[in-house]
Amino acid sequence: MPNHDELEVLRHSAAHVMAEAVTRLFPDAKLGIGPAIEDGFYYDFDLPRPLTPDDLTRIAELMTESIKARHPFEREEVSRERALALFADQPYKLELIREMPEGEVISIYRHDGFMDLCRGPHVEHTGKLRWDAFTLLHTAGAYWRGDEKRPMLQRIYGTIWPSKQALRAYLDRLEELERRDHRRLGRELDLFSLHEEAGAGLVYWHPKGARIRGIVEDFWRQRHREGDYDVLYTPHIGREWLWQTSGHLGFYDESMYSPMDIDGQNYYIKPMNCPFHIMIYKTQTRSYRDLPLRWAELGTVYRYERSGVLHGLLRVRGFTQDDAHIICTPEQIEDEILRVLRFSLALWRDFGFGNIRAYLATRPEKAVGELERWEQATASLRKALEVEELPYDLDEGGGAFYGPKIDLKIKDVLGREWQMTTIQFDFNEPERFDMTYVGPDGEQHRPYMVHRALLGSLERFFGVLIEHYGGAFPLWLAPVQARLIPIADRHVDTARQVAERLRAVGLRVELDDSSDRMNAKIRAAQLQKIPYMLVIGDREVEEGTVSVRLRTNENLGAMAVADFITRATGLVATRDNEAL
Repeated sequence: MPNHDELEVLRHSAAHVMAEAVTRLFPDAKLGIGPAIEDGFYYDFDLPRPLTPDDLTRIAELMTESIKARHPFEREEVSRERALALFADQPYKLELIREMPEGEVISIYRHDGFMDLCRGPHVEHTGKLRWDAFTLLHTAGAYWRGDEKRPMLQRIYGTIWPSKQALRAYLDRLEELERRDHRRLGRELDLFSLHEEAGAGLVYWHPKGARIRGIVEDFWRQRHREGDYDVLYTPHIGREWLWQTSGHLGFYDESMYSPMDIDGQNYYIKPMNCPFHIMIYKTQTRSYRDLPLRWAELGTVYRYERSGVLHGLLRVRGFTQDDAHIICTPEQIEDEILRVLRFSLALWRDFGFGNIRAYLATRPEKAVGELERWEQATASLRKALEVEELPYDLDEGGGAFYGPKIDLKIKDVLGREWQMTTIQFDFNEPERFDMTYVGPDGEQHRPYMVHRALLGSLERFFGVLIEHYGGAFPLWLAPVQARLIPIADRHVDTARQVAERLRAVGLRVELDDSSDRMNAKIRAAQLQKIPYMLVIGDREVEEGTVSVRLRTNENLGAMAVADFITRATGLVATRDNEAL
């Protein structure tokens, strides 16, 4: 038997115990699959009616009974014919059996009269599961084998741990994840919305969310200007010829939307920006003296994603890539890779992410481009990682068929890893579009081309940013940096004057001139995670001050307006991600 992680075996065993409990509650249940997953397990069922919360409670009770009974898990290898007979009333299992290659070992596991098709392994007996260390979490719909054209099954998610304490720690973490969920915070903080009735996977940016996006975009452009990039703007659609030439219609068509007829020609909405940048490159003869070219674009693209995988801002159908293409000579490539890697790391640190790991993906078996180019490109990527002393894992054969790449994964405040930055060589499109430059020898040469997305997409980046900070953005990114809170109506005029002074120096402020009591106004501002609350009453009016409170409920006391301006603008200028 192969070695398996003990926790994975425990969780897979729990999935079987759960399936047994479900079949006791629903004797006619049709079984799908029930694997162990990260932090837990699930099982898919075809049931006569939708599950209710009371059903989950009863299923958990039946599981506890089974665990306490210490039923042994027994493995048996069977022939294909025997397996088909044993699961004659289980259509999903029959489908899996029929798809197994001839000669493959077919095994089943039994416990307490329950039987399932399974490779295993499992724990010795159900008593190895702790009855006080598991819980059923929730249900969800899941298409059989992820295919929207197949039946929708009911999936039950659960988790199990070696101890009650470990389960409690995990549930506490889930509560923190829920508090930070970007979808919930997006609603509560009025940042963005999604409207399935108007089009699934498409993001509506509200004023406050759009304000943060504008800050990010402005900063992105500033950093790119400083990095000697030029910013481009390209169309949203292109004729069929463009996508045929690029190869997208050959290897990416499943992610592209259907064409639209314009003047008898097929046009496609763009899934990528790169062919447009290449068209700009080819508008004139390029010399080695013109290179390198560093062209960046915040380009909105559209890609088809199955509805079942859409997830808030993290998986959408329309998104804006912070895209760039570096076009250079072979002699320049090493310096350019190091330059873009340093740029990537610096930009992530600007936004408060310092825990970054790299993954170097190398040449797969099927690849385009000369082996010498692959070796040079891979060596350039590896050298850049080593020069920066950036920890990395090697993904042998994991590169795209058109070039090796570096993927950067960042860890958020909860230790979750997110795939964000990609630095990708491309030996395919320069060939397809016949990109050339005139070298020092007066001859035509093929340039190197690198695709590069630093933040990935603005939508996904914003989702990660929301969850990393729990919606409590650092001052330089906060959509509202301060809220003026007059205690009574007679203080409103002074508060309005202070607000104008703050706006004049570029601070984003709001005035709460409602009739609510002061404490209610402060609480409302804290719920909106506004960094500063500036309270103004009789004393503040008389002394020309504001009483400064933080969203953390810390009271900084009275402060001259000029001093507050110095404090706030200083934090904004330094982009301090730790303050407040």
